[in-house]
Amino acid sequence: MRLLLITSYVLVSTVAFSPLHRQSYQRIPTFRSATNGATDEYYSIETTNDGPQGGAVHKIIFHKLNDKGTDMPPIVIETGKIGRQAAGAVTLTRGDSVLYATAARDEKPRAEIDFLPLSVEHQERFSSAGLTSGSYNKRDGRPAEHEILTCRLIDRPIRPLVASGWRHETQLLSWVLSYDGIRSCDPLAIVSSATALYLSDVPLLKPVAAVQVGMDEDGSFLLNPTNEQMAKSALHLTVAGTQDAILMIEGAADFLPEEIFLKAVQHGHDAIQILCKGIKEFGETVGITKNLDTLKLPPDGLQERVDELFTTKVDEMYAALGTKEEQGALMSALQKNVVERLEEEFPDESIAIKMAFKDLLSRRMFERARTTGMRADGRELGAVRRIDIEAGFLPRVHGSALFTRGETQAIATATLGDSGMRQKIDKLDGLEEKRFYLQYSFPPSSVGETGRVGAPGRREVGHGNLAERALIPTLPSEEEFPYTIRVESLITESHGSSSMASVCGGCLSLMDAGVPIKKPVAGIAMGMLLGDKGGLSDENALILSDITGTEDALGTMDFKVAGDRHGVTTFQLDIKCEGLTFETMQRALEQARQGRLHILDEMDKVLSAPRAELPPTVPKIMSFTVPSESLGKIIGPGGKQIRAIIEDFELTNMDVRDDGNIQVSSFNAQKMKEAQEFVMNLIKGGAGGGGKTERAKYAGPDPVEGETYTGKITGIHPFGVFVEILPGSEDGSTPGLEGLVHVSELARDRIRNCEGYIKSLGVEELTVKYLGVEKGKIRLSRKAVLEEANGERKNEARTSLATSVPSMEEDEIAVIAKAVEGVHE
Repeated sequence: MRLLLITSYVLVSTVAFSPLHRQSYQRIPTFRSATNGATDEYYSIETTNDGPQGGAVHKIIFHKLNDKGTDMPPIVIETGKIGRQAAGAVTLTRGDSVLYATAARDEKPRAEIDFLPLSVEHQERFSSAGLTSGSYNKRDGRPAEHEILTCRLIDRPIRPLVASGWRHETQLLSWVLSYDGIRSCDPLAIVSSATALYLSDVPLLKPVAAVQVGMDEDGSFLLNPTNEQMAKSALHLTVAGTQDAILMIEGAADFLPEEIFLKAVQHGHDAIQILCKGIKEFGETVGITKNLDTLKLPPDGLQERVDELFTTKVDEMYAALGTKEEQGALMSALQKNVVERLEEEFPDESIAIKMAFKDLLSRRMFERARTTGMRADGRELGAVRRIDIEAGFLPRVHGSALFTRGETQAIATATLGDSGMRQKIDKLDGLEEKRFYLQYSFPPSSVGETGRVGAPGRREVGHGNLAERALIPTLPSEEEFPYTIRVESLITESHGSSSMASVCGGCLSLMDAGVPIKKPVAGIAMGMLLGDKGGLSDENALILSDITGTEDALGTMDFKVAGDRHGVTTFQLDIKCEGLTFETMQRALEQARQGRLHILDEMDKVLSAPRAELPPTVPKIMSFTVPSESLGKIIGPGGKQIRAIIEDFELTNMDVRDDGNIQVSSFNAQKMKEAQEFVMNLIKGGAGGGGKTERAKYAGPDPVEGETYTGKITGIHPFGVFVEILPGSEDGSTPGLEGLVHVSELARDRIRNCEGYIKSLGVEELTVKYLGVEKGKIRLSRKAVLEEANGERKNEARTSLATSVPSMEEDEIAVIAKAVEGVHE
């Protein structure tokens, strides 16, 4: 055993010496015992002086997160080298994935607010995977949907643990700088952001960490699984918490029983405990001191005065019951009375008076439920509000449902289409095409207010994603049901858990549209009341089923669970206390199961199974397969053949995939069958066109392999560009010779959208090299021409060809900078 001397920075005053947030620090030596730098079998901490200007760099290396060992690379968190002007900054490395996170806060608190002003931003930089943004100016722009969801994952477990009364504007920023494509970076973003905040002087009370949990085919849990493992997993779980308890759960499952779900959460929390233990010791090594001097605390005696004067009136208000509007009016009037009564006794403390009144409301709500078993709206703790359902009430919509639960209401619609209706999302792992997606809208009128209407906010994105994941496991496979499915949920009234109303309404709209779902799915939101909102849940915690907005605001838990009669499909937990014990979670899950069964019974009374037939407004879809080498014949020069087929056989769409799968859609089933027969005849050597007359063929000289040709652009498609490299006859009796410039052969850099790229070039002709014929297709390359031109320029022997073709270093870069990306090769 040896002693390791570490020089740390400890905050000794709150006198700022910069316009932002830095404080006065004093170097003091701190001693820790260590054996070869290792502090634990799971992690080790190192300190070196190889930072900028010889500054101290502290590093913690997590070698493993459980006793079983793992083939996962170690997690390395480092501070002191990058981002030294932030209040806290770390880099987190796992394998070839690198994240950078910072925590910053304003110098002075905001006196006029009564909430924690915390904002979170997360960016997955395309450069981290060797890609370029698809935007016009090639900058990573506003956050994509998956980045917004990650921001919410970061925010939710951290917010409850920041000390009450912290009013400094605080910002967490997170970037994925390098991405290896092997494992998700989402849990790492939570760990890095929470660690940056913990190392700052912002009073985050405890370290926070997160992991991802999956499950293999034999039912064993996988900790931080690979993307390949997660694609096969029946469980997608993200858990965040402290060393003591769970703070946040997010995920989806394939009808997983509640007892397995609980074991998975426990498995994740075991690893979280190791991370939090290490981060706490890491903070001691770095030397952190929290700024508690500027916390806005209530005046002494204020809470006692509020309790003394208004406890009886609050109890009378709850006893009066009433609707959301009636009880809200009573509560607002009582709050106004509290402020007027105490503002002279506690001058300039109106915000503190309101917060003390809210605390009284919460405690009396708990006490009423504990002593009487009754809630503020008169229900028992496990009761679900009245449910009213209408299915198929919109005449021209493929599927529709009006779902009303108490004073929460949603209009859900389902729309069916072909593969062209798929939602396309550009991500670091490539272009994702979603066959099913749910879009959630929460207009301000749903709560009787006015406000901004437009692009969905973060809350809408999160709620929509939760409802979408709840319904995915019940959908039929694409082989069973080839349609693309879009569900929309419009919230028309809200008083608690509109996302779970979207699950119920969405399921009903799918059944009304005739989608052959496996099982009906319903969702419910659970709440919790505690006598002490600041502590952990305990045996005295009261679990509430189907919470209202008032109970959500005054309670300490929002636990959303969706599934069928036998298992869970999605879950989301947020709390406002220091953590949730497993005993409390087990009680909440069982009570949620009982409530879910009741809701499913109500849904069965209206629509117990999917409609037997699709509505007449849904186009018919047929799929068949052809040899991939025949696709050139089906598409035709410049897409002429496929356009002729669509037009001649009155098809809505015809989607041709690289693997030979073809999907056609039409309102006329007979025409689809004729189109299939024509295509099969075409690839066997039959007539071209739409079955009218045989198309003329090219009759000129053959091109020479390796030669360069300049020809006009005849067609632009997601997979490439057609170019006529040799002309047809002068009298037009025979066409020219066309070939395909695949998207990978368009430029030296990766092109993600052919149409946008060609449009930005502003040309009608391309100079290409003839590469020969492969699988019946004429292959052309513009990239080869550009590379040759670049080589000739380097040899200072530029030819006229090199002059006529833009070089990569000049015009080519400017052109690529204008192209809009978004196509999967």
